[in-house]
Amino acid sequence: MTEELDLRNAYGSTIKRIKAQDGDKWELGMAALMWIGYAERPLRVDELCHALAVELGSPDFNVENVPSISTVVSYCQGLIVVDEGTSTVRLVNVTLQEYLSSDPEIFLVREPHSVMAEICLTYLNSKQVKHLSTAPSPDTHDTPFLEYCSVYWGVHAKRGPSTRVTSLALELLQGYDGHVSARLLLKQAKNLDLSSFGPNSRFSGLHCASFFGIVELVAALTEMGCCDINGRDFGGHTPLSWAARNGHEDMVKFLLEQKGVKPEISNNHGLTPLSYAIQYGHERVEKILLGREEANPGKLDYCEKTPRSCAIQNGREGLVGVLRCGKEVNKDIHDDGIQRIFSHAARHGHEGVVKNLLGREEVNPDKPDNVGRTPLSYAAQNGRERVVKILLGREEVNPDKTDFYGRTPLSYAALNGHEGVVDILLEREGINPDKSDHRGETPLSYAALYGHKGVVDILLGREGVNPEKPDNMGQTPLMLTFAQERVIARYGLTKQ
Repeated sequence: MTEELDLRNAYGSTIKRIKAQDGDKWELGMAALMWIGYAERPLRVDELCHALAVELGSPDFNVENVPSISTVVSYCQGLIVVDEGTSTVRLVNVTLQEYLSSDPEIFLVREPHSVMAEICLTYLNSKQVKHLSTAPSPDTHDTPFLEYCSVYWGVHAKRGPSTRVTSLALELLQGYDGHVSARLLLKQAKNLDLSSFGPNSRFSGLHCASFFGIVELVAALTEMGCCDINGRDFGGHTPLSWAARNGHEDMVKFLLEQKGVKPEISNNHGLTPLSYAIQYGHERVEKILLGREEANPGKLDYCEKTPRSCAIQNGREGLVGVLRCGKEVNKDIHDDGIQRIFSHAARHGHEGVVKNLLGREEVNPDKPDNVGRTPLSYAAQNGRERVVKILLGREEVNPDKTDFYGRTPLSYAALNGHEGVVDILLEREGINPDKSDHRGETPLSYAALYGHKGVVDILLGREGVNPEKPDNMGQTPLMLTFAQERVIARYGLTKQ
């Protein structure tokens, strides 16, 4: 406690020295601390220096205002350091981060996020940035702060809203189609195909504001009457799709209240806002969308998957119940078959989904797929011990069933070194621990071949396992490198 108090006192004294500097030195030093302390990610040296050079209210970016990093470091009186390995700037200690966050008034400015949003938007609205090409690989050498501003201005704006921020944001968004920052923003979005995004591709200010979930901006844009509430962008996404995809509950509610909104519109891949909410696990958004009459949990996307099947495949057992009970929907899952979905759940260890689907009459827990693999086979291969136990508790499940290659669940568990699953399977009656597949490989062969010594030990302790049983090539587990010494020591055998 005393050490912590001493640190806080030291930080306070240092900040007083920073503020006591003459001219613009103290302003530059405190601005640097604000950016480093409140940025959404570590800032590179050139990003920080350009951020500090932005003049609020100016339509131009004056490169002569960019300070050197040595100047910035000196004005911060030892509270920041440059990480030479990553070329980023950081605070001297993590406790300084906590100190700065505890009292935003230290910076003698309005809410830090509000100021940072204004700086980002001023940079994006500058002539230098507006004139940049929207080609897939624009030359951003002279605008190193562009990427950060493009990706995070909305985050700061949402955390620190103000009249000035709204004004600057609307200036950007009203001309957002064709702005270079759109591609940079979308580039960091997960699982997004930008192959069709070109210089003239549509991604409007309304889409961008919905992406960030800033209701005030969407409200202003809709009041201006300059946008289509159901407008589709380059990928067919509506503003509602972006809000649902990113989990912005308030934005989803707002958009659903707008006259003429169509929540069932699909994108170019057949995905609806509900599909995205499910895919990314935004349960509160899911429930809001399911409350609409237009919501269709059985609607197919272009891969012939439904929101319900996505929920099951992603282990969303809670949502399965919502979809099942919240509306009158067809119980059949319209994709490539409920059996495949069940196997998927078993493969990925979604215990709740496995239990849920086992309650359905049409599910056969031992039914093989088109290569003869059963749900137990997939669960064993991936070491899903709890799912393996659930499946072995069903009388209709054959624990020794082979696939088209002659491999058993035990073979797959041994091949991948899952000792726990191997132990569980060997406790079940009807298991042949030495069964060969079509290549003559046994579970011991696979464990030895891949160096899973723990599995080798377990199998060698079982009656009926023959360490000299040859495969179709005449090789025995004894001959395999990883198992030789252990087998020889255990059985006193001699190498051939």
